Amino acid sequence: MVGMAASHAPGAGDSAAETAARAGGSGGSGASGGVPRAAARLPDYADRVLTAVEQIPPGRVATYGDIAALLRSGGPRQVGTVMARYGGAVPWWRVVRADGALLPGHEREALEHYRTEGTPLRPGGTPRIDLRRARWTGPEHADTG
Repeated sequence: MVGMAASHAPGAGDSAAETAARAGGSGGSGASGGVPRAAARLPDYADRVLTAVEQIPPGRVATYGDIAALLRSGGPRQVGTVMARYGGAVPWWRVVRADGALLPGHEREALEHYRTEGTPLRPGGTPRIDLRRARWTGPEHADTG
């Protein structure tokens, strides 16, 4: 994920859309794509997804399907598309597959984040997230649009 904006934190008062536009929109799970730096607005759904992802606390994760359910809109594939296109501006490593597998092609960087944040991993073998312990079910009163 070299060259991605994954380490950029939103500025005070910035929306996810402003942050993603400023960061160039490079995605957390895609090798290419994104929006031009000149883009001023993200699609509403993308802004809602990124806003939800920004709410996931360090050391916790949500699946693509969890985010869709939280928003009551779209599904895992739609959330994945948003993350691939614009996810570099938010903590992309906190959105995972339903089986807890690390994002293909980005395992090393994701694993560094998980270890730094203390995200529970399953013991032994190939690293996977322990979803029973790490899963975030959302804020009690999600304000995601």
